[in-house]
Amino acid sequence: MKKTLSLILLGACPFLLNAQSTVHKTVKPYAATGKSVAVYTTAQNTDYRITRTATLAFKPLAQPVETQACIFVDPAKTFQSVLGIGGALTDASAETFYKLPADKQKEILNAYYNTETGIGYTLARTNIQSCDFSSDTYSYVADNDVALKTFNIDHDRKYRIPFIKSAITAAGGKLTLFATPWSPPAWMKTNNDMLHGGKLKPEFDQAWANFYVKFIKAYEKEGIPVWGLSTQNEPMANQKWESCIYTAEDERDFIKNYLGPTLHKSGMADKKVIAWDHNRDLMYQRLSTIYEDPEAAKYVWGAGFHWYVRDVFDNVKRVNEAFPDKNLMFTEGCSERFDLSRIEDWKWGEVYGKSMVNDFNNGIVGWTDWNILLDEQGGPNHVGNFCYAPIHANIQTGKLTYMNSYYYIGHFSKFVRPGAKRIISSSNRDQLLTTAFVNKDNKLVVIVLNLTEETLPYYLWIKGEAASTTSLPHSITTLIVQ
Repeated sequence: MKKTLSLILLGACPFLLNAQSTVHKTVKPYAATGKSVAVYTTAQNTDYRITRTATLAFKPLAQPVETQACIFVDPAKTFQSVLGIGGALTDASAETFYKLPADKQKEILNAYYNTETGIGYTLARTNIQSCDFSSDTYSYVADNDVALKTFNIDHDRKYRIPFIKSAITAAGGKLTLFATPWSPPAWMKTNNDMLHGGKLKPEFDQAWANFYVKFIKAYEKEGIPVWGLSTQNEPMANQKWESCIYTAEDERDFIKNYLGPTLHKSGMADKKVIAWDHNRDLMYQRLSTIYEDPEAAKYVWGAGFHWYVRDVFDNVKRVNEAFPDKNLMFTEGCSERFDLSRIEDWKWGEVYGKSMVNDFNNGIVGWTDWNILLDEQGGPNHVGNFCYAPIHANIQTGKLTYMNSYYYIGHFSKFVRPGAKRIISSSNRDQLLTTAFVNKDNKLVVIVLNLTEETLPYYLWIKGEAASTTSLPHSITTLIVQ
């Protein structure tokens, strides 16, 4: 790191406020006259890390010519409302956190959740029972306890529960949290193993549905509200770690006959059920199978997806086109195969920027990174599946390393607040990717991504008014119109 977090974000302003959305609504024309543009930049080969780099002014510009690069923004065309942006609070993150000195713990919480000195996370995911990013495999119940009488979350009280509570406090007392199981207990599965795939035995469908309710009640008793839950993490992946296979029909029927009714009967009809929670590749097949069954679809808030099949972004768009009444949320992504010697590679941040621009433009309402914190080896992980996180901590020295992915995410999470509406932002250059939002106070947030080696001058153009600026090579810029 070239600068401490406090120096990097010096002078950055919070743009916090909530908004509500209507889909494809046209409102009165927007006037840019008299408004200024605050420019925040993160760029390769510079010291810029969400740094205030310019203040722009609008001037009249009628019909642009083809030689003028432009980002065309139309605030009158609004789309989905943003739920939040954040990352996962896993066993691995929590364990790493509590191996650090108190001042480093405070720095991490501020870095993620403070809206002024940090990047203002508002969304979180956590695991139900163990996952690969746990130090061991564990269950909340004893073997063959179908009635779940032995259910307890004592394991989580050591690290994860206090960690999540600290994150909620750092976020101002509210954090939208959803929970995901990686596997039922081994004895509920066809392979008698929490690892290596296998399927849920039909005779335990109801017991497993009851398990979700037990988890939610236990966490909420600890003072941790649970907003929603996934049916299953990566239900088509037979992994060497915790995993469980569901076909589309399996998931549809489990939601329809067990999970949905059980949540409703338990007074948890308000808990949001997230289907799929796997890659973009099979999204349409999976979700059409579920959504085209009205008795299953009525229980499902929307779909979650991951990026490990990376750039099939149109699949997200297809689901949004076909099922516009259902929500979409990115629920997990990280850069895999941790190598400490490559932690400064610029491509790690650009993967995030490209995903976030495309996914928001294709209709997602929320975006959730994987582990918010890992150690200097990319763990702990009980099967050696070491990965990158936006912040790594050396538990021997206490040193924190902020990856460029932290800043790329921050260009969204710091400025695009819950309730913001996505608006039209269109580029006439394929070298400049863009998306845009309007917050409740009517401040516009325009994000511009440059993945090239070129310095690219362009105009931010709004209804005959334009502000001239430049996109640096391998950079992400957030422009605030106010």
